[in-house]
Amino acid sequence: MKISVKAHPAPPGAELPRASKDYLLIVVSVVSIFLTVIALAAFPARSEQVASQLFQSATDLLSAPVLVIFLAFVVGSLFIIFSKYGNIRLGSGKPEFKTIPWIFMFICAGLSSATLYWGLVEWAYYYNTPGLYLPARSPEALDMSIAYAFFHWGFGTWACYAVGGMAMAYYYHVRKHDKLSLAGIIEAVTGLKASGPAGRLIDILFLIGTFGGLTVTMVVTTLTFSNGLSNLTGLPNTFAMQAGIVLLIASIFSLSSYIGLEGGMQRLASMVCWGALFCALAVLVVGPTGFIVKNTVNGVGLMLSNFLHMSLFTDPAGDGEFTRNWTVFYWFWAISYTPAVSIFVARVSRGRTLKEVSAALLLGGSVSCWVIFGSLSGYGIDQLLQGTLDVPAIVASQGGEVAITRLLDGFPMSGLATAFYLFVMVIFLASHMDASAYTVAATTTRNLPEGRDPSPFLRLFWCVMLALVPLTMIANQISLKTVKTSVILTSIPFLFLLVVMAYGFVQWLYRDYRDRSNEEIEAESRRLGDEGTARVTECPEGAAPNLAGAAQP
Repeated sequence: MKISVKAHPAPPGAELPRASKDYLLIVVSVVSIFLTVIALAAFPARSEQVASQLFQSATDLLSAPVLVIFLAFVVGSLFIIFSKYGNIRLGSGKPEFKTIPWIFMFICAGLSSATLYWGLVEWAYYYNTPGLYLPARSPEALDMSIAYAFFHWGFGTWACYAVGGMAMAYYYHVRKHDKLSLAGIIEAVTGLKASGPAGRLIDILFLIGTFGGLTVTMVVTTLTFSNGLSNLTGLPNTFAMQAGIVLLIASIFSLSSYIGLEGGMQRLASMVCWGALFCALAVLVVGPTGFIVKNTVNGVGLMLSNFLHMSLFTDPAGDGEFTRNWTVFYWFWAISYTPAVSIFVARVSRGRTLKEVSAALLLGGSVSCWVIFGSLSGYGIDQLLQGTLDVPAIVASQGGEVAITRLLDGFPMSGLATAFYLFVMVIFLASHMDASAYTVAATTTRNLPEGRDPSPFLRLFWCVMLALVPLTMIANQISLKTVKTSVILTSIPFLFLLVVMAYGFVQWLYRDYRDRSNEEIEAESRRLGDEGTARVTECPEGAAPNLAGAAQP
């Protein structure tokens, strides 16, 4: 297939088509999603066996390429920050959102309540089954356990989001394409029609993959929440309780989604991020402060000094199990979220520069995760070293949910601490689901104009669907491992699509700005920022975008 990065300019003054719901895509996607869930419920054992075999084969084949690609994403994101291309402004006018709430929305779109779950117990898994040929449950494994948590929740994941987000934002705000979807940007790069069979398939895969990833997050959060709530109140941990939790979360993010980005998502994101940071600060202050600080600094140092080795560790002398089950799994997990995050980043980043987008995602996202993981994990590691609670043993024998409950029980004012932790977890998940509902609604809307949101009723419809799927999973007791494996398998096509997006983005930058100096790009960026409603028109092949335009009232 020949790849093209040719833009299709619209005639000046031409009236753009009106936004409308894509009913065919909506119906086909909903039917496909529920048929998949029904199949998993009807044939659980066979589904798990097939999914496991496919995952083993796929990760064996793709481990090395995925590791190389993610390292390239990190290098590319840093290059944008420090090069002249970072000064390119995405559209015209002042930024729509203030910087802190804007970064918080990125964090909520790219992360979820699983951050609080893994922040307490992920290190224990690495301590039990470490990578880099370290002996299990050794001092070296304990040191690297927090370093690996920082690695998996740091630069690699956020660089993937940054590359996808910058490509989508450039396509939408600078090249002025009106289809804010994965199929739309692939059409702009390759020429494959978004309305054709290939484009339809891409959108359907995107929706199925998004639902799968969110379902896993929702189920993990619900089970953790119900276990903690049962321990806190003494109520039995039943399906009725779990269903009530799902409905509560759905009500919160449905209301936020219906209100919109400014009134709903922005406020919810701020509440979540301040709440998560307060959790980390509370643990830091009330817990073993000195140890947490030293352990966090040591973990960041180990992660940075071993970054290349960890990024390209394929385990050639072993069976590759650690790399497949953790690093490659996390990278595919990030890929499964990237299309939705990219669409969301494009929508909320008008008026920002590429440098700002890359730095907010790569640095803002990574540092936020390190703060949260450093504090929560440090508390758990100290409990192990003091002989108070053997978290790794509990994780291995009873699971992460029980380990989290036991850790919270040991915290001062444990009842209040547990209640606040569960509250932040629910709001975190609600904000993440809100952002995802927006991107799904945008994908199922045709001709969505720049700066406009999908219909509130369409967003509300997808909120309901995002609640029904995990509720069906919990009711039918579908194996979470099978769904997780299935999500990773559906994200494999996104890897190739993401590479195509990155290729198109690089070609657009080169063709549009290769002959412009840094001073010219900076001057142009300032002018666009000052001209609140300056028009940016698409450019023909080989020409730089026309970034001039008369300001309008």
